[in-house]
Amino acid sequence: QVQLTESGGGLVQAGGPLRLSCVVSRSIAVIQMGWYRQAPGKERELVATITIGGTTNYADSVKGRFTVSRDKIGKSVYLQMDSLKPEDTAVYYCYVRGTGPKADYWGKGTLVTVSS
Repeated sequence: QVQLTESGGGLVQAGGPLRLSCVVSRSIAVIQMGWYRQAPGKERELVATITIGGTTNYADSVKGRFTVSRDKIGKSVYLQMDSLKPEDTAVYYCYVRGTGPKADYWGKGTLVTVSS
């Protein structure tokens, strides 16, 4: 089956940068890729997405600070996080949407902790 593997999470001081990576285990037809996050006691929320055509979408809370990117074949997706804030602390999940409406795949998550 398709497996998404995230990396790059960890502990970082407020104001610092962190870069998350996600690799897709098998070649699939990708429509959209991106990142969601879930903070303690809160629901999972969209962080950033990028279509195979390059169109990006960001949550208002991260605009100007985070940048999502991908490779040309939809094998990997990245999230560059700058000027991190303690409220960015959450488990970050990689997300990939295939060609079908139910072809959604999720990573197991990587924890990002921002200290003040």
